[in-house]
Amino acid sequence: MINASVTETIQFYHLDPMNVVWHGNYVQFFENARCALLDKVDYNYPQMDASGYVWPIVDMRVKYVRPCSFGQNITIIATLREYENRLKIDYLVRDTKTGEKLTKGFTIQVAVEKSSGEMLYRSPDFFIEKIEALS
Repeated sequence: MINASVTETIQFYHLDPMNVVWHGNYVQFFENARCALLDKVDYNYPQMDASGYVWPIVDMRVKYVRPCSFGQNITIIATLREYENRLKIDYLVRDTKTGEKLTKGFTIQVAVEKSSGEMLYRSPDFFIEKIEALS
């Protein structure tokens, strides 16, 4: 199981009028952790582009457990769950200090050939080999 984590400090611009993190900002937190995970695999957006594939998100879920507030330090952990036919990444947001679970979710991405726009039903072999070399 491959994972990566990033930390964030909740800033004023993350907050909504109720002084908790606006729900849409969690998508950005997930993105930051996903990029750290893809860096670990050496297949982040520049490598995707160079390989001739794009990987759009086709499904996403966010489960809000507890709100985050100004000044709070959070850790976002991205874990690769599936990679053979699609890329499924789970996310867990925890309070950095206490370890308390705050938010969880997942994204699903599929490989699409750039030149034809055709979705693949299996991840490209070179990508599977990259993952298996790290496992």
